[in-house]
Amino acid sequence: MDKNKILEVRDLTVSFTTFNGKVSAVRGVNFDLYKGETLAIVGESGSGKSVTNKVLLGILDSNGSVDEGHALFRAEYNEEDKEDEIIDLTDLKEREMQRTIRGKRIAMIFQDPMTSLNPTMTIGKQIMEGLIEHQGMSKTEAKQHAIELIDQVGIPYPKLRFKNYPHQLSGGMRQRIVIAIALSCNPDVLICDEPTTALDVTIQAQILELIKDLQKETGVSIIFITHDLGVVANVADRVAVMYAGKVVEYGLTRDIFYNPKHPYTWGLLASMPDPESKGDLYSIPGTPPNLLYPPKGDAFAYRNEHAMKIDFYKQPPMFKVTDTHYAATWLLHKDAPKVKAPIRKKIAVKESDQNG
Repeated sequence: MDKNKILEVRDLTVSFTTFNGKVSAVRGVNFDLYKGETLAIVGESGSGKSVTNKVLLGILDSNGSVDEGHALFRAEYNEEDKEDEIIDLTDLKEREMQRTIRGKRIAMIFQDPMTSLNPTMTIGKQIMEGLIEHQGMSKTEAKQHAIELIDQVGIPYPKLRFKNYPHQLSGGMRQRIVIAIALSCNPDVLICDEPTTALDVTIQAQILELIKDLQKETGVSIIFITHDLGVVANVADRVAVMYAGKVVEYGLTRDIFYNPKHPYTWGLLASMPDPESKGDLYSIPGTPPNLLYPPKGDAFAYRNEHAMKIDFYKQPPMFKVTDTHYAATWLLHKDAPKVKAPIRKKIAVKESDQNG
């Protein structure tokens, strides 16, 4: 495993057992997360984004199971006499996950802060819990550090807010507290599962800026789950586009925005609101496939106006576009007809420090 990588997911396959049968929610997903970078995972609802990341924390629903694949995590140690340990997160029992990984090494910020916080406890005590459990702090030390964290995430009068209950805070403040809890144990990886969805546009921008600033301060690696490509352009170094349980395109942010290759990525980019455009907002025709019955070929074929006969019976491999850019579409085969990508909207993207 490359020393610059902190996470390496390979051929991850996850299914759920339902009354109607087996749902293949994640189908052979591959991606890497490098130290200090932000990887955005984008796609429609039901594409497998959140399920993939729940595996990393061992919080799949009881009817879910990892059927194949690995999620290799590099547990770093600062002591000179102890080497880094590579842990397969899919092999950990619940007790090991709770004791060594969840909250301590890998933390998660969920969509709705009100459902993430305990309404019967003050926010101060909720921040203190992780500090006492994972950091071994005394109550006095944990209280002082909790107040510092409240201040760090930009909430005024932290000593007063320490005593507040979640319902006494605004939505933006609650999300800042959730971020403080997630960062309280100095995790190596922070998973942000659409953390701004429940907030208004102005507060969304503030929370995104806060996450970027905290990343610069702490060096934490971030997985950002979203369906909003506008967010991706602003925060991500690398992007994985998911559709029907698979990663269909993967590359640096500039690769995805300036040189997209998969028709699904074209559709996502065309669906972005543009203040300068006239007429109706574009939407991708059709609906995703029912993963009770996974398609034999390219899952996007029935929604793809450029689909060829092979798309309906054979899944495309991940073709290499450049050293940093890959896409799973038969349009990249040497014998495929040349199809010109639609006109793309002009948008400034974050320049990545990673070269792949």
